[in-house]
Amino acid sequence: MARKRNPSRLPSPGERRTERDLTRRTLSQNFLVDPAAVARVVRAASPRPDDLLVEVGMGKGALTEALAPRCGELVGYEIDRHLIPGLRQRLAGHPRVRVVHQDFLTARPPLRPFAVVGNVPYARTSEIVDWCLRAPRLTSATLLTQLEYARKRTGDFGRWSLVTVRSWPDVDWRLCGRVPRAAFRPVPRVDGGILRLTRRPRPLLTGAAERAAYGRLVELGFSGVGGTLYASLRRAHPARRLEAAFRRAGLGRDTVVAYATPRQWLVLSEELSGTPG
Repeated sequence: MARKRNPSRLPSPGERRTERDLTRRTLSQNFLVDPAAVARVVRAASPRPDDLLVEVGMGKGALTEALAPRCGELVGYEIDRHLIPGLRQRLAGHPRVRVVHQDFLTARPPLRPFAVVGNVPYARTSEIVDWCLRAPRLTSATLLTQLEYARKRTGDFGRWSLVTVRSWPDVDWRLCGRVPRAAFRPVPRVDGGILRLTRRPRPLLTGAAERAAYGRLVELGFSGVGGTLYASLRRAHPARRLEAAFRRAGLGRDTVVAYATPRQWLVLSEELSGTPG
């Protein structure tokens, strides 16, 4: 009996790959096909009727089509030239949607407030997040990423990353749910996670001096010298003041840097630099 082919599976190393197979692999493409998962991403994004949305990686347009009626304007970026004709045909009935054949990472951020939404290529997640954090007019980013990435960045493992802590005064990071891997085609090896970044209407640190002090403190703490957060910070702060700051923040001297929460970092910054936290 002939073995049946799974159309969602990429060919094995011994099988002949088409140009489309190679493109999907190169671009880390896993298209979102489950309507329930699409609806969950749209709910997490919560677009308003007058919002400008920028979509990262339109794919075949499933998410675009669901977002289009809920926003004022949508600019979607897709790097894969093979997908552009199908996208333009599928979205022809949505005049407020603009399909752009371009790498999102080379795009200039809009000059007016905007939100980013997208089922992002797992291999480029960090670059896309960095782009969002640098965009001065970004209000939010709702990104379907690898679940492990979303959990690491939101403290769901009980640990916090440098990028999250460093940006916390300006950006709130939240995990808005899991998307099973079966919701994608081809099916990836791991589940997805809905990561939500929201720019705070009022930063937790507003003065230039206090923001700079916080940034220096975080960089020093994550330097890894000494094995503990206390040992790293001790290189720049006297022991008596550092111990008082740790007591107020509820941190032990043996705390590893990843286990300090963003709120505890703000307390340390207040105590060690004299800035409000």
